[in-house]
Amino acid sequence: MAKGKEVTNHSKIKKEVRMSYKWLCMILISVLSLTAFNTNHTVVDGMSHEKLNKIKESTTNSFPTVTANSKPTIRNGHLNYGLSSDTPFTGILSYLLYSGNPDSLILQFFDESLLQTDENYTFNNEGAATYEMSEDNKTITLTIKDHVKWHDGAPVTGADLEYAFLVIGNPDYTGVRYDKQMQMVAGMEAYHAGKVEYISGIKVDGQKISITYKEANPSLLTGGVWTYPMHKEYLKEVAIADLEASDKIRKTPIGFGPFQVKKIIPGEAVEFVANNEYWQGKPQLGSITLKVINPDLAVKAIETGELDIVEISADQYDQAKKLQNIETLGYIGFSYSYIGFKLGHFDTMTKTTKMDNPKMANIKLRQAMAYAIDNKSVGEKVYKGLRSPANTVIPAISHYHNSDITGYSLHQEKSKQLLDDAGYIDIDGDGIREDLKGKKFTIHFASMNGDANSELLARYYIQQWGDIGLDVQLVDGRLQEFNSFYDMVELDDPKIDIYQAAWQTGSDPDPSGIWDKNSDYNYTRWVNDKSQELLAKGLSPEAFDEKYRKDVYDEWQQLVHDEVPMIPTLYRYNLAAANLRIKNFDFKFTDWSKVAVTAENAVR
Repeated sequence: MAKGKEVTNHSKIKKEVRMSYKWLCMILISVLSLTAFNTNHTVVDGMSHEKLNKIKESTTNSFPTVTANSKPTIRNGHLNYGLSSDTPFTGILSYLLYSGNPDSLILQFFDESLLQTDENYTFNNEGAATYEMSEDNKTITLTIKDHVKWHDGAPVTGADLEYAFLVIGNPDYTGVRYDKQMQMVAGMEAYHAGKVEYISGIKVDGQKISITYKEANPSLLTGGVWTYPMHKEYLKEVAIADLEASDKIRKTPIGFGPFQVKKIIPGEAVEFVANNEYWQGKPQLGSITLKVINPDLAVKAIETGELDIVEISADQYDQAKKLQNIETLGYIGFSYSYIGFKLGHFDTMTKTTKMDNPKMANIKLRQAMAYAIDNKSVGEKVYKGLRSPANTVIPAISHYHNSDITGYSLHQEKSKQLLDDAGYIDIDGDGIREDLKGKKFTIHFASMNGDANSELLARYYIQQWGDIGLDVQLVDGRLQEFNSFYDMVELDDPKIDIYQAAWQTGSDPDPSGIWDKNSDYNYTRWVNDKSQELLAKGLSPEAFDEKYRKDVYDEWQQLVHDEVPMIPTLYRYNLAAANLRIKNFDFKFTDWSKVAVTAENAVR
């Protein structure tokens, strides 16, 4: 139903809709009444410091992260990788330009960062470049190793990394990486405004490049500095505005990773061959075929040997654990699911978020919706204990997670009281609350296709909100296809009042890339002066003091919790199934140059 569309006899329609939701949700409700899933794996359900330590231990104790196979390697073998998705990949094959997870899974094979990180997610000198920090912590200098080459044989240079900054900072840039930390580069804002042709804070000398920031930035060592170069010579004839749509990005992309692209079947498959000149040495595998596989078919495909490696969802675990020809790998990642409220729009001209949508602006309404849903039961029983309630928007695996925040748990009486106090009252006695002016109030909810539980879960949330008297309906009456969903969210489609999505936050604790008022990724369009102040403090020179920074982010998480621009719902395990012939596959820290096979064909 379109926003604001008039419907006659809407009381009857509302009651019929609620009845249809009830029977659709009966299956899920019956699931939630089952005994909790019982395995030998640790169920993550705590938020105290003690339980947080158990969460971190469970990343190694519950599942292995590396394949156990120790048999002799077959050189130049072939591997079949499954990209589990119910939608084609977009094919924006550039770290500067992509926005969806399917494209990033393709990028990992043929391109990479110049700097690697250690087990604490801090940059080290083991990657394609080494680095040094200045005494004042304002300048980071990268030196690219001599034998690092693009797939066409050209050396990767400092000018290639500089070109990435020039693309991101250009007003014609179509991606979303021009974020708070990018704006902190000295001279970047003047370049972005078109006042100068180069960025004064970046200096290049052959294989060396130094990047100076306006002030010391503690995130520079944990992922805050951009370290993905672009092949300047290869792309120089393509206008920056045209890069995203160009054949050199979508059909013949070039990187410097362990494999190079041989052939792309748009949206469906990619064939890779080994990069024999890879800076870490010739890869163990000779070739890889990546193909999109419907999530419902993923476990069957690895059972039959059609695939060697595929990520699986929690709802597929029961099926996968019965197989004798695979290993199941897993770890708790930097990700969380959430329900976001659309509070405004992003002004593409000024690159600023405008919080100007009043419909979901009432904090008590948002809090009531947060208290109405039962994520604990969903995580334990629908997702077999492989997802756990999220209490904040910094994942539990992070050192900066605020475990003292209780989070929102099921309390529907409190929800009803909050709505009563706010003035959302059922005036006509049909069981559905009207808005603050006494008019029909329908909340339009966007959710996307995904795993087997996607529609059931969306309908369950709708039913729980219905139980507190809110009429919530799916946008267009159905789940949205992945790419269409994010197009709608990113473009602030007025049909959307709330939406369900997920973030992979990364190891850098700075949340400004998602939450800053100038960030495209601020999908909720929440603007808050105190939040801006705290985000700035988290990147200030004072934040080199770890306790100071932890305190800042603790306070910021509490603010987000209280204001509820989004409801964090579930933290999750990342799971993968790997055929028993796979060797040296580290699911958490994958180095594709070292992955190998020990048999010509998949074990069945």
